[in-house]
Amino acid sequence: MRHTLKFRLVREPILSNMQSLRDYLVERLAFLTHEVALGLFLDSRNGLIQDVVLSQGTLTQAPVFPREIAKRALALGATALVLVHNHPSGDCAASRADICITRDIVKACRTIDVEVHDHVIVARSGFLSMRAEGLM
Repeated sequence: MRHTLKFRLVREPILSNMQSLRDYLVERLAFLTHEVALGLFLDSRNGLIQDVVLSQGTLTQAPVFPREIAKRALALGATALVLVHNHPSGDCAASRADICITRDIVKACRTIDVEVHDHVIVARSGFLSMRAEGLM
């Protein structure tokens, strides 16, 4: 099922079909018992280059490092990315730490001309786009 959902993302620009993105991310992350941070690295047409696990953490955190994300974007030749992580608690609300690290990643990526389109939080209770909520 995950392969089929991911195939839908690869066929067209990732941001043009938010429902396909949502379906894929919910299936992949919503019911995990530990936090996982992903990077969806995109080309200049917002096509998916690679879906990368950036960190696997504990019940309450999955540490990510702006430098490592920027390094990966450069290595892949990405011009944009979507950050994603899950909340095993089931609550998709963004924490203060989520907001702070997102701002740090956006700043780091801006210096290398990589745009961070969104930071998405996935949980059993829903799906939160930090960009849509005005948090980035």
